[in-house]
Order: sequence, then C-alpha cells, then structure tokens
Amino acid sequence: MRPQSMNRDWIATARTLSEALPYLQRYTGAVVVVKFGGNAMGDEQAMADFARDIVLMRQVGMNPVLVHGGGPMINDLLGKLGIKSEFVRGKRVTDQATVEVVEMVLSGLVNKRIVQAINDQGGRAVGISGKDDDMMVCEPDDPELGFVGRPVEMNVQVLRDLYNAGIIPVVAPVATGQNDNETFNVNGDTAAGAIAGALKADRLLLLTDVAGVKNKAGEIVTQMSPDEVRAMIADGTIAGGMIPKAETALAALEDGVRAVVILDGRVPNACLLELFTDHGAGSLIRSTEPRMKPRSR
Repeated sequence: MRPQSMNRDWIATARTLSEALPYLQRYTGAVVVVKFGGNAMGDEQAMADFARDIVLMRQVGMNPVLVHGGGPMINDLLGKLGIKSEFVRGKRVTDQATVEVVEMVLSGLVNKRIVQAINDQGGRAVGISGKDDDMMVCEPDDPELGFVGRPVEMNVQVLRDLYNAGIIPVVAPVATGQNDNETFNVNGDTAAGAIAGALKADRLLLLTDVAGVKNKAGEIVTQMSPDEVRAMIADGTIAGGMIPKAETALAALEDGVRAVVILDGRVPNACLLELFTDHGAGSLIRSTEPRMKPRSR
C-alpha cells in the first residue's frame, strides 16, 4: 500500500498541472527570450534543472530563445593566459587580445555546455553567436571600452527559422561590427533585450543573482510600469548593477516586447514559476497588459 504522504504529493502535483492550464494556453506559440547567467552556470545540477525547464517550455508549445553570459569563465581564462583585465565604470575594457578570448569562451566553451545540457534533457538545441548570419551588428559602445558593442542592426530570421523547426536557439553575445573583421563583446542583458525587441517577444526574462527590483524599504516590487522604473532610477532606488537591467527592460518594451521580468535565477524552476503560476518569481515590468490574475505577494 502506498504511503499517505506519497498520495498527497501526487494530488498536489496533479492540482498544480491543472491550475497551470490557462497559462499553458496563454503562452502557446509565444516567443520568450531568456537571459541566463550567474551562479547557475557553474553548477552542474542547476544547469541541468534550468535546461529541463527550457525543454518543458518548448514541449508545451512555447518558443524559447536563450541568450547567455559567461563573465566568470572569461575571467578564468584571461587569468590563465596572463591577460590583465581593466574596468571602466564597471565594464571590461576589451582590446583585441581580450575580445578573442571572449569569443573563444562564449561561442565555444559556455555555449556548447548549455546546448549539451538542453540536449541531455531531451530537447533540440543549436548554439550560435550574434555573428552568425550577421544576426547582431554593433558599433562601439564607448571608445574607452574598446571592442564592447552596442547593437545597431538586428537580423533575427535565423532565430525564427530555428524555433519554427522545433529547435531551441542558444545565443552567445558576440557580434560583428560594421567594418570588416570586427568582433564585439556585447553585454548579455543588452544582447537579450535587442533580440527580444527584434523578435517582438511576448516575454523577456532576465535571470539574475538577486530576488528582483527592491523599493526603498528593501521589499521586492512585483509589478512596475516603465514610468515607475524611470522614477526609481532617477531617485536612486534602482542603483548599481540593477540599472543596466532596468534600462534593458525599458528599451525592450519600447521595441515592442510585451513584458519584461527581472527574476531570481537561483530559485529552482524560476522560469516556470514566473510563467505558469499566479505567484511569479520576480519583478514584472509592463506598459498596459494586465496579468491573468494579481500576484499573491
């Protein structure tokens, strides 16, 4: 005879699946761009769990597009090669030697690790970079930073071709320049926002190592309008490393993304919690679109 506790677990699982039905219907065919990075990239189990969530999103009819970072891995290889990193206003100065390492790490080691993790969970993933098919064309973001790029031209048909074929694109944020033989390092959040805007994505999920956007009292703000985000930046409530993410969210909304969520990638199944439950998993930024139900927190 099965233990009573096991029966309760199964009942809870069935109830959760049933309650998720409206959300599954809501997101059928939706394009969801996910920026992945942080601590989960260095943990094999966290990577496997994340990959399983992405495969599930694809399995229920969504079109996930994954964009990743890889700063810690870049730092590690630069250190081994004796290439010193310099930073200006928190951004890495990227000279010719550094950008070659960046491309090697992001388009090679990191990208293929994520592709393999998704394939191991039964998905079909293909890794590309912003240079493939001239998907992302950049100009220098700041002369002081060297080969750090700002996207100025997006050609995302290759991504549509992939997800229309049932394949999950995994994109390394390395881009081509407007001049011959230029390679640019692009901030992962910036790249994800540009891709989401070009695809007119339904959702852009920015996974971070914090719980979301906090107000002055230190509480997570679960829903915000663009005007509220701008006000929080202006008065210093949104500060430090959260500013680029908030600015990426605002730019993506202006480009036609329906909503952006800044959420805690350390939370197990964060993407599924955000998309398929009332509770959500972070800070939702949207213009006019209401949620199906108010958040419970």
